[in-house]
Amino acid sequence: MNLVQQVYAQASINIPPPENVKITNIGTLISALVGLMLILAALMAFFFLILGGIQWITSGGDKAGMESARNKITHAIVGLIIVGAAWAVMILVQNFLGITIIGSSFTVPSPF
Repeated sequence: MNLVQQVYAQASINIPPPENVKITNIGTLISALVGLMLILAALMAFFFLILGGIQWITSGGDKAGMESARNKITHAIVGLIIVGAAWAVMILVQNFLGITIIGSSFTVPSPF
């Protein structure tokens, strides 16, 4: 008496990619998103740096306004440092592992 029946899997299923989607590789999509996030973070940091400078100029010697502007400038500079460090870490991981995370591979220029 056999209680278990054999089940056969279908040989192959071909699902064509949609015509209006340009990115079919998930790695390419993640790479594009990471690059976009780094660019947006750097632009936001520069925006807050400029906003802090304008706030400093328009504070008119008010201690609270100058303190707020100085904090905004400090936070923007720290944000730029963090974005730069994240970019550098991604480039190092890219070079050591031989994978592409952000765009094309970055090569360190040699002095000779």
